[in-house]
Parts: sequence; C-alpha cells; structure tokens
Amino acid sequence: MSNIDWKHIKTVLLDMDGTLLDLHFDNHFWLQHLPNKLATIKGISFDAAQALMMNEYSKVEGTIDWYCLDYWSQKLKLDIVSAKREIEHLISLRPDAVAFIDALKESGREVILLTNAHPQSLSLKVEHTQLDSHIDKLISTHRFGVTKESQLLWQKLQNDIDFNSQHTLFVDDSLTILQAAKDFGIKYLLAVSNPDSQRAHIDTKGFTATHDYRLLVPEILGNPFND
Repeated sequence: MSNIDWKHIKTVLLDMDGTLLDLHFDNHFWLQHLPNKLATIKGISFDAAQALMMNEYSKVEGTIDWYCLDYWSQKLKLDIVSAKREIEHLISLRPDAVAFIDALKESGREVILLTNAHPQSLSLKVEHTQLDSHIDKLISTHRFGVTKESQLLWQKLQNDIDFNSQHTLFVDDSLTILQAAKDFGIKYLLAVSNPDSQRAHIDTKGFTATHDYRLLVPEILGNPFND
C-alpha cells in the first residue's frame, strides 16, 4: 500500500523520460553517443569531448535551452535529431508504464503528459512508443518557454488546463522538479526510484517513491476519484 489518497486524485501529470520511458536512451545519448560523435568530428579524445559537453551542460542546466534540440544543434553544429535517430532503437517504455497509465484511465482520471523534452524529441519518443494512444494530452513545456523547474511554468500550466492542485498527482524522476511542484502547491507527488534500467536506484530524499507502477494498480482501480 502506498500513502497516496487515490480517491482524491482527479488529474495525473506524468513526466516522460525516466518516468514512463527508460532514461537509458537519454543518458546514453547525452553522456556517451554525443561526446563520441564530437570527439570524432573535432579530432579530440572521448574524455576531452565529454568534459567539454559537461561544461556546456552546466551553463544551461534546468533552463529551456538545456532541453532544446535547436539550441544544441546550433551550439555544436550538429543535427541533434539525426544523431538521436542513430540510437533510436534504445527508446523504450518502462515495462510497468502502460499498465499504470491504463489503470489511471480506467479509473476515470485525466492523464496528461508534461515533459521538458523538446517537441521534436517528444515526437520521436511517441513514434517509437505510441504514448499518445494511452494519454489524454501531451504537453511540452517549450510551448510556455519555461521548464518544470520554474514556478512560472506551473502558473502558466494551471491557466492553460485549469487543474486543481489539491486533486492532482504529479509523477517525475527529478527531485528538483518534484520540489518545484510541491512549492507550487500540488498535493500529491510520486518519485521514480529507478529511472534508468542500467543504473542503480536513486535516493528519493523523502518523496514517496515507486520502482514498479504495477504495485499501485490495485489501489488505483479500487479507489476511483471521489469529488
């Protein structure tokens, strides 16, 4: 049993990468594949290319540029979407994701994807996972010009879709983003302790967490929203 009061949850906001999709694709792309391409192009070592990229990442972490494929294409003089397609076979849903989403839908809840991913990245992920067939609405924060780390995003989102913070669950693998949602006033929060299938579980620092959504399905189906 989790400590989530499902009967009071009407809207569920779901992150994408690391929450519904295995984060392995993204970690491998940004930390291995892209530095390796850069090393080849620039004629430098992989370690030097990786250090260069880590420095560039640190300059924009948490901002819209951090997630913007146009920004990185311009910065690195590379077609980032094409580079992602080179390893697109690594894009995969978490094995517990569909059962979770379908249970939320079956129990009468509104399910919305809320991702910081660039629209082109979102399209690529949808192409490989058909997430759009399971979810009511797909939202990239790029349409608002700010990320989930920002309180302004939550204000703009609420104006756009008119959710009730007291009846909303937000699920994410980023503790920084979960804290931002908490600061905004979203009552129910759920962290993911195993976003990357190839890495160890993370410490969710006191946030209620799950490593397998399927364990929550009986609670979800047994407790439809009760206004």
